[in-house]
Amino acid sequence: MEAILLEYAWVLVVLIALEGLLAADNAVVMAVMVKHLPKVQQKKALFYGLLGAFVFRFAALFMITFLVNIWQIQALGAAYLLFISIKALLDRGKDGHDDVKKQRKQSGFWMTVLKVELADIAFALDSMLAAVALAVTLPELGDFHIGGINGGQFVVMLLGGIIGLVIIRFAARQFVVLLEKFPSLETAAFLIVGWVGVKLVVLTLSHPKLQIIDEAFPHSTLWKSIFWVVLLVIAVGGYLTAVAKNRKQA
Repeated sequence: MEAILLEYAWVLVVLIALEGLLAADNAVVMAVMVKHLPKVQQKKALFYGLLGAFVFRFAALFMITFLVNIWQIQALGAAYLLFISIKALLDRGKDGHDDVKKQRKQSGFWMTVLKVELADIAFALDSMLAAVALAVTLPELGDFHIGGINGGQFVVMLLGGIIGLVIIRFAARQFVVLLEKFPSLETAAFLIVGWVGVKLVVLTLSHPKLQIIDEAFPHSTLWKSIFWVVLLVIAVGGYLTAVAKNRKQA
């Protein structure tokens, strides 16, 4: 029993680390969405987003064996993120930063919360699939099952998901602060949103019911390396450009 509990503890640590990595791109999207709100409302929007995300993911864990078969959810999430990214980048290029900033302020508090919830739903399946892949390798603990998953494995996934959401919440707040300090960094942030959308496109195309690309490709070292290298190039390049622009204006 001690060996099994130790194995569970190790998988939970790995799962938390994995959720932390996934939280990086998720948090950028959240930060961009709430940035236009007053500071007090930013915190509330992220809190309500976290609360709604917890309820959704908890419910989704009960239905994971059903949800993983619905590739349309991932497709809609990908389309949603790509739409946000492309529209924002086109608006910035067409109207200028000030006009876009005014336009984005038209989104009220609850509409912003709704957008945050929709974005989290887009991320949720990716995160939960990774959690399931890790948890099912564990030996079964107890003789009860939840949503078609062993109770012990379910608890590990739930704990990892909750901790991951908390990481997203605080990471998003730090990204908001960074965007306020370097406003021109917002272009890079929207590029990252679009790139995360591309990641969901790849995940959708590899779904067992589509298999337009190899099912194993989204989880391969090659694709993961490409994704993170491109994301880091966008982030570092955007940051250096924003710093140079701020110095020039100063």
